[in-house]
Amino acid sequence: MSHITSIFTDLVRVETRLYNAVNARLRTEQELGLGQFEFLEIIDRVPECRVLDIVGELAITVGAVSKAVDRLVAAGWCVRVAHPQDRRSSVLRLTPEGKEQLAASRTVVAGELTSLTATVPPDDLNRIAATLAALRATLEAGSHGQPG
Repeated sequence: MSHITSIFTDLVRVETRLYNAVNARLRTEQELGLGQFEFLEIIDRVPECRVLDIVGELAITVGAVSKAVDRLVAAGWCVRVAHPQDRRSSVLRLTPEGKEQLAASRTVVAGELTSLTATVPPDDLNRIAATLAALRATLEAGSHGQPG
């Protein structure tokens, strides 16, 4: 196995284990999955958020995002409202319940991630963060890994 392949394998395994651990705690404490949390985070952060904004950020299909948003709407955590300039499109907005769910869930996610990474020195975490941000920016700029 080449050096880059082992780095990739470690990266994937770390991501999977972190995701699963945070997801389990979030489900236990907030009855919310980490995927739903990510959607709520994006809707909250992106002004006039649309399904296509989530598609672009997460690199998953329109159909998958649409179905997931339908579940958030059914749970009462977000609503679709008509886009002011494009009647064929909807803007996603968090409901008051969605904002409460997101605020409570942020605490759980941050707490679990802090606990799981406590053995890694802060300088190392900062280097990892900078490296991953640079790699992500490069991949996104080249539209690598987009569905379809």
